[in-house]
Amino acid sequence: MNRLPFKTKRFTEIPCTMFGMATFDILEDILVSLASENEQVLENLSVHAGCFKQPKVIELIFLLTEHWCQDCSTKYQAVELLDRFMILYIKQLYKSSTENGNLMEITEAWASAKASLCKRFILYLVSCIQITSKLNFHYHIITSNAVIQFLRSAGYSYTKKDLLQSEMTVLKTLDFHINIQSPFTFVEMLLEVLGYNGCSLQLKEVYDMSAMVLDLVYLLRNPIYDTVLKSTVELPTPSNTQRSKFLVVKEDAMLLGTGIIAASTYIISQNSWKQVMEHLSNITAITVNSIFEMCSAILKHCTGFTVMTIE
Repeated sequence: MNRLPFKTKRFTEIPCTMFGMATFDILEDILVSLASENEQVLENLSVHAGCFKQPKVIELIFLLTEHWCQDCSTKYQAVELLDRFMILYIKQLYKSSTENGNLMEITEAWASAKASLCKRFILYLVSCIQITSKLNFHYHIITSNAVIQFLRSAGYSYTKKDLLQSEMTVLKTLDFHINIQSPFTFVEMLLEVLGYNGCSLQLKEVYDMSAMVLDLVYLLRNPIYDTVLKSTVELPTPSNTQRSKFLVVKEDAMLLGTGIIAASTYIISQNSWKQVMEHLSNITAITVNSIFEMCSAILKHCTGFTVMTIE
């Protein structure tokens, strides 16, 4: 990626994550709700899901959230929000551009719409970050002045009015359904439940490691899931049909959450690794083998570790 026109800052004044503050009944209700929401997302998954989770885009979001002193949850939510918004927005844009006129007029209208979208992509990206910062209101909300300052330093001449219009476009396109859960939400909740299940690990240590591992997983998303797919179908070159069906696995936040925790545990304490996977399986009803496959692919690409068997 080209050098960005700013220096990143360290996170400041962000409260430490605390475990064991909620009762088990509350955690159980939240976990059931998250599982239900995850299932609904997978049932209504777009065939284009994940198209905008590209390394360059994710890297920029990560750098900007760090520059604006955001919490981990903000950057992951921003990635998910941008991906979902762009897919819906392009669908709407294509429909409106191709409704009327002859073939030549439709082609020209769609070409013009695509060109405009490309120019405004950075605007939509920062709007997604700004929106998610407002969802996490107990941290630093990103002001319009901060966003405009960045855009101008990057060579863009957008105004506050442009930024407001961009934010409204994102909100309206998503029908204001913006509280999209990221895999990190599942990691946090599963760690809480592990604590109540008597897990002997230091949860804060696993939490911190999970955040670092999840960063790498987002950036190495394609090779990691390619490894999982090949392992699942037991073929070196999966077919297009197999890849299409695998999209549900690729967007399963609960599965990824278990894989992140398992991989983080392996890095910190291999002696507890198998026990943690069994705990996670009991909590989520995801098989130990599925968690292992996800975990081993993460370890392979993020650390270079090769884990051949669960034993």
